[in-house]
Amino acid sequence: MPATHEEIYDKVRTTLVDALGVDEEDVTPDSKLQGDLGAESIDFLDIVFRLERNFGIKIPRGELFPENLVSDPELIHDGKLTDKGLTVLKERMPFADLTEFAHDPEVDKIADLYSVNMLVQYVESKLSAS
Repeated sequence: MPATHEEIYDKVRTTLVDALGVDEEDVTPDSKLQGDLGAESIDFLDIVFRLERNFGIKIPRGELFPENLVSDPELIHDGKLTDKGLTVLKERMPFADLTEFAHDPEVDKIADLYSVNMLVQYVESKLSAS
C-alpha cells in the first residue's frame, strides 16, 4: 500500500530533524530549508542521502536541488531568471510550486523554493513513479 501524504510528511520531518538538528515543532510544511531551518549547502547532501535511505529511492545528483542554473548567462539577466531560465527551472523542478517565485524571479530567492512541502512533493513523485 502506498504511503499517504501524512506518512511521507512525517518521515520527511524526521529526516530534517535528524539532518539539521532542529526541533520537530520548527519543521512545518511551509518551512524554508535555509531561511527557517538554517540548512547550508553541505546539509543538502546529507538530506538527499537520508531521504534515499529513509524512502528507498534514488535521487540523481542535481535533480532535487538543481545545480549550475545560475552560471548560464542565457538563464540569468540582472540577477533574475529570464523567461528561459524560469522554463528550465520548471523542467528541472516539476515538483516545486513556482507560482509566487515567477512574479519576482530573483536568483537570490531560488533557495526559498526549497521548503518542507517541496521535499514532500518530490518524494511523492518519486514513490508514485516507482
